Amino acid sequence: MDSSRFTHHGHALRSGRLSEANRAYLLTTVTYQRHPTFQDWRSARLLIAEMRRLHDQQLVHSLAWVVMPDHLHWLVQLREMPLSKLVLQLKSRSAIAINKARNASGRVWQKGFHDHALRKEEELTTTARYIVANPLRAGLVKHIGDYPHWDAIWL
Repeated sequence: MDSSRFTHHGHALRSGRLSEANRAYLLTTVTYQRHPTFQDWRSARLLIAEMRRLHDQQLVHSLAWVVMPDHLHWLVQLREMPLSKLVLQLKSRSAIAINKARNASGRVWQKGFHDHALRKEEELTTTARYIVANPLRAGLVKHIGDYPHWDAIWL
């Protein structure tokens, strides 16, 4: 397998990255070597539990998300925690929980992540619809209600 296609340039994304409290960001992160880790129901639910924990602790305001087999899209409104720390906590805690549940060790996540700060003119609901429609576009389901690993505050 050609490992070069799995190379992630997260280091390039970090330079110049800003985190603004109360701003909405679309975060995307992928599993290590794009392994379909989240085809496993339990692994997907462990990731979701960590996302909810961060929200419930008011470290982030979770607006919408979808857990795809090999990546996550998460629309958040930041609180005081910087983006890099938020993603680090999510990835490290979910990896520990997933590895423990699988009685395994090793990497769960690819290094780095992509973020897009939503501008004022961008619609949050339009972005949320795009996020939750990912399983439809990927051909995983015919109706979004049939896909179990997504949520949005507008429901």
